[in-house]
Amino acid sequence: MALLGEQALALFGLTASLAVGLLFLIAGVDQWRHRALLPGVIANYRLLPRRLLMPAARALPLAEVATGAALLIGLHPLAVLTGMALLLLFAGAMAINIARGRGHIDCGCGHGALRHPIGWPLVTRNVMLAALLALRLPPAPAFTMMDIATATAGGIAITLLCLLFQSLAALAASPAHRRS
Repeated sequence: MALLGEQALALFGLTASLAVGLLFLIAGVDQWRHRALLPGVIANYRLLPRRLLMPAARALPLAEVATGAALLIGLHPLAVLTGMALLLLFAGAMAINIARGRGHIDCGCGHGALRHPIGWPLVTRNVMLAALLALRLPPAPAFTMMDIATATAGGIAITLLCLLFQSLAALAASPAHRRS
């Protein structure tokens, strides 16, 4: 019975790894497409000195794409640890700004055309994704093709749900929606 529990946790870890990999890949590509906006988004957090804004804006999309790809192809533990570090870094940056009363700033989570204000739900999401990703750290048992298909479907579903809720929150916060 314990072996079944270990297998289930390993499968959840694989699912989380695929979901976070897809989220990083999508966010990194989108940030690269809207790279002219990214230095301003990073500057709004007021956590980096001015001289580090451009290097951070250049490095962030590349780090997200590289981490996302590494998670998708199963490179771990380095990819898992990097993914967890990025998620917790983003959660920490948001939490600091929320504590400062600056919850109105754009999270920079991806889509450049939609402003998505930071908030505790985003902090919680990132911490939960990092915790789920930690399930991928222990050596995993061999997965069957059905396990891999299940994890892939679950990873895609989690990714789509995260993107859906992110888009809905951004739309709800948009000025056009608030006027209605």
